[in-house]
Amino acid sequence: MVRKTKFYLDKRNAKLMGVCSGIADYTGVDALWVRVAVIALTLLGAGWLTVPAYFIVGLVADKKPLELYDIDPREDAFWRSARTSPASTIRSVRGDFREIDRRLQDVEAYLTSSSRNLASEIDRLR
Repeated sequence: MVRKTKFYLDKRNAKLMGVCSGIADYTGVDALWVRVAVIALTLLGAGWLTVPAYFIVGLVADKKPLELYDIDPREDAFWRSARTSPASTIRSVRGDFREIDRRLQDVEAYLTSSSRNLASEIDRLR
């Protein structure tokens, strides 16, 4: 089973091993800025940590499954927000369900009200 909330190497947008593009895909940050940050960390003296970490992640992490490349952009945005801020995503989904419930209650109230019968009578007279 493919997990949409897991970190994957993004081989389709990769420059070297897909680590930076995977981080960018996972966090929603542009891959250019992730690459710039990795290069800056390497040049500013943290190369002893970033270079081995980069290659270890590149060798250990799973490649992004092909079916995740062709998902709807709205679904992709939803899963990205679920990865980065799950609490706000849950609040958003709960709000969406409350809105759907409210709209269904409005439809039910309209269908069971006497004004619907009056509207159908008026439509029949036309």
